[in-house]
Amino acid sequence: MQQWLDSCETDFLMFSQTVCYYCTRAKNVLDAKGLTYTEVNFDHEGDLRWEVVDATGHRTVPVCFDVRGEQPIFIGGSDHLMDYLA
Repeated sequence: MQQWLDSCETDFLMFSQTVCYYCTRAKNVLDAKGLTYTEVNFDHEGDLRWEVVDATGHRTVPVCFDVRGEQPIFIGGSDHLMDYLA
């Protein structure tokens, strides 16, 4: 997970899955706010999901981070993202 945080050059980093209403909702919110994001799909990344769960305690998707500052900020899921950006 750390490699994704370190190399991310967008406003947000989002871990997702292919068929996920909440992931789509999070992407739509970011798009509507004009914010860029890097999406990492757990379906294509082997055991990365369990690494993210271990690091964050967040078991559902999406898993969103604000990476605009010097230190990434763990946001949570799509509801948390909406509250964060309100």
